[in-house]
Amino acid sequence: MAVAARFVPVARRLAAPRPQIWRAGMRRTFATRGPLMIKKYTEDHEWIEMDEGDKIGTIGITQYASKALGDVVYVELPEVGMEVNKGDTIGAVESVKSASDIMSPVSGKITEANDVLGDKPGTINKGPEAEGWFAKIEVSDKGELEGLMSKDEYDAFEKD
Repeated sequence: MAVAARFVPVARRLAAPRPQIWRAGMRRTFATRGPLMIKKYTEDHEWIEMDEGDKIGTIGITQYASKALGDVVYVELPEVGMEVNKGDTIGAVESVKSASDIMSPVSGKITEANDVLGDKPGTINKGPEAEGWFAKIEVSDKGELEGLMSKDEYDAFEKD
């Protein structure tokens, strides 16, 4: 009897609800963007997406621009620490069809360049609005974002 009483706490622990254990084949979703992130577009087919803190923007080219360029073979990235004004050239993209300058949609300071593009410029073709981003910028004048297009406005502009 004394032995059975010793194992009662273990039995109670085994009967207690357990957290769900991750198993192979189960789907788990992860959010990649916060709902408050703002993405704007330029008439030159660049985009900027502001982070949740509304200080750093990620710059890239649109899907439309990527398709128009064709296979990208070389990317000239901006220097980290470079101060730029809205409309300044911050780099270039060369493809088998043509070359195109990348302009900054806002004024600020370049904080990071996507070094992956130096080794694998084709990343722009695979995901121009995702892993093919171009640079990150600390925005100095957030008011400049107001002059850029929303996704719906850009889609209408692209069709014209």
